[in-house]
Amino acid sequence: MITGMKKKEKTTEIFFDEANPVINIRTYNTDLKKRLTKFSNEYPDECRLVDDSGNGMLEFEINKGRFCFRLTSPYSKERRSLLAHNASVNNHLPKKE
Repeated sequence: MITGMKKKEKTTEIFFDEANPVINIRTYNTDLKKRLTKFSNEYPDECRLVDDSGNGMLEFEINKGRFCFRLTSPYSKERRSLLAHNASVNNHLPKKE
């Protein structure tokens, strides 16, 4: 979909407070929209599409217990090296020509 918007303008906004049991998510992110749409179709009591702006942004409401943030620690050089080695041994890296 062509929106005439720059990537920098296509944001994802997540709103919640401690009193309300619902999180509001507004996003242009295609992967997140697909995942939230699928989840809302499977679990309509937990998540629902609130608004389709028509310009590529969707807004969802989701119960707080169903949405989480995951923080990951950076990999050490040793771990990255080991993962790269294992991937090359198992043919998961693109071949250099």
